[in-house]
Amino acid sequence: MSLVIALSGRRIDAPGAPVERFPLENAAAVQDRLATLFSGRGATALVCSAACGSDLLALEAAGNLGLRRSVVLPFSRERFRQTSVTDRPGDWGAIYDRVLDAVEVAGDLVVLEDAGEGDPAYAAASEAILDRARQISLAADPGRGDSPGVLAVIVWEGKSRGDGDITAGFAALADSLRIPVVEVPT
Repeated sequence: MSLVIALSGRRIDAPGAPVERFPLENAAAVQDRLATLFSGRGATALVCSAACGSDLLALEAAGNLGLRRSVVLPFSRERFRQTSVTDRPGDWGAIYDRVLDAVEVAGDLVVLEDAGEGDPAYAAASEAILDRARQISLAADPGRGDSPGVLAVIVWEGKSRGDGDITAGFAALADSLRIPVVEVPT
């Protein structure tokens, strides 16, 4: 039986962020928590985006554990790198390039074509992450029927920012699809 992790979470805080959600100094501890969760649950695959912070930490942890990794981007690889990876503190660009090269070679990079701009594009990516996780799980265990082995993981400080919070929206969508949701603190 396979367990596919569908993940969404916070990016590393911007310099001078008015509210601390994911400080850079917590990155190693969060990556350790993710690796422990993945191995403890017997995960076989991870599906997420590739933003700095939660996504890239999870992708590295999954790679170290030998899990299949699938990445969903709301728009082109280059544009995503500029808007969601290298605009925050840390050496995320090199990690992003290395991980996406490996995922692309494996045929597990999904770039959404007409997902739009801003929050609607990221919301479309969230939906696609959950859909892809279900597809991977059902392909691995066709006998499961409508009950795929998917676990939604949200990596955050535990509070929604309100309307437009993509992480909270991801958790709500997973819940509406009856996918269990686990939180990992930043």
